[in-house]
Amino acid sequence: MTAHEAPVLLACAHGTRSPTGRTAVARLVEAVAAALPGTEVVPTWVDVQTPDLAQRTEEYAGRAAVVVPLLLSAGYHVYVDVARAAAADEAHRATAALGPDPALARLLARRVHEACAHAGAPLGEADAVVLATAGSSDARAVADCAVVAEQLAEELGRPVTVSYLAAAGPRVAEAVAAARAGLGGGGRVVVANYLLAPGFFLDQSHAAAADVDTEPLLTADGEVPAELVHVVLERYRSAL
Repeated sequence: MTAHEAPVLLACAHGTRSPTGRTAVARLVEAVAAALPGTEVVPTWVDVQTPDLAQRTEEYAGRAAVVVPLLLSAGYHVYVDVARAAAADEAHRATAALGPDPALARLLARRVHEACAHAGAPLGEADAVVLATAGSSDARAVADCAVVAEQLAEELGRPVTVSYLAAAGPRVAEAVAAARAGLGGGGRVVVANYLLAPGFFLDQSHAAAADVDTEPLLTADGEVPAELVHVVLERYRSAL
């Protein structure tokens, strides 16, 4: 590496079998690369897809590199997989997960308003909002999700119930049912999907049968949200 060469940004996503999910994440990586001219931005994954992070860090052995987890909460993958891969080479560093972050809460709030408008009416006083997260067996990740619910509640000016799709409770379907039981006349249950991209967890969230479901933070065909690009850049620069 020359004195002026920026460290490689290893954009490390979870990985998915969903074609639309893969496209959505690839478009985020492309948008990050466009925002960092002169910096090599390389995709990698901790599961499902290849080349995985261990392969990528070996490929860039000895070169300055920053691993940015494209993960919304810091659970096992961040604390173990990413940390271990980065620690194997003194030229490599790893950053925090993308969330919690106020910019992501603002993006979530926008998704809520978009989904409600698409469903025929703006978010109303009688509506109940449930935050759907992937879930984790790591208590730190669960705590992160609770912070996101608080941030979203502040953005929307109303209570938000946090729920999980795996490993923690309440599960999304349970939270939706409880919210529906407490609705007043004309109210809807709105699920805000705190998920990076389409895939297995989004399908599971839809199965909870809320009245309104938001898009994930990334979609396969919509504009890549500036908030997400901003957070990735912030994480990368924090390690320089």
